[in-house]
Amino acid sequence: MADVDQAKASQLRNIEAKTGSSIQALCAELHASGKVKHGEVRSWLIERFGLGYGDANALAHAASADTTADGDAEDPLTRLYSGKKEHLRAIHDAALAVLTPWGKFEVAPKKTYVSLRRKEQFAMLGPKNASEAELGINIKEDIVSNRVVQQKPGGMCQYAVILTNPKDIDQEVLTVLRKAFDAGG
Repeated sequence: MADVDQAKASQLRNIEAKTGSSIQALCAELHASGKVKHGEVRSWLIERFGLGYGDANALAHAASADTTADGDAEDPLTRLYSGKKEHLRAIHDAALAVLTPWGKFEVAPKKTYVSLRRKEQFAMLGPKNASEAELGINIKEDIVSNRVVQQKPGGMCQYAVILTNPKDIDQEVLTVLRKAFDAGG
């Protein structure tokens, strides 16, 4: 079994080398594409990244085969964005697709949100309710904005933005998020 796992890991490393992107970045872009069915995912990967059939197939499987510590095939993000909150996953995926080219960071799913960390947590993202996601941003400078709202002292983040669709991650939000990303590590 270890040989099969080693072969899969080797193939994924080769895909990273071919595309110049990490598997995490490729999966984030894939999820942001909205493609769900395996065949359409594979075709999209072939078209988008110029991968061969086998590599696209392996990446499609890797993107859908995240497992949790208890061996459950459902990934933590699927649990976080389930039921009435499922449509909010597109916001999450769009945010990660934008962040990934900026540099290395950790995505740590929690029970009700996802922590985004470098040396320090620079942001958190998760469902606020059934129709809105909330992007919390840790930044120690004053931000003047109607959308990026200062939070009460003592909370997890200094600022928060309500997101109802991926297009809400606009230049104003990205400017503040980039400052927090740079300050976080």
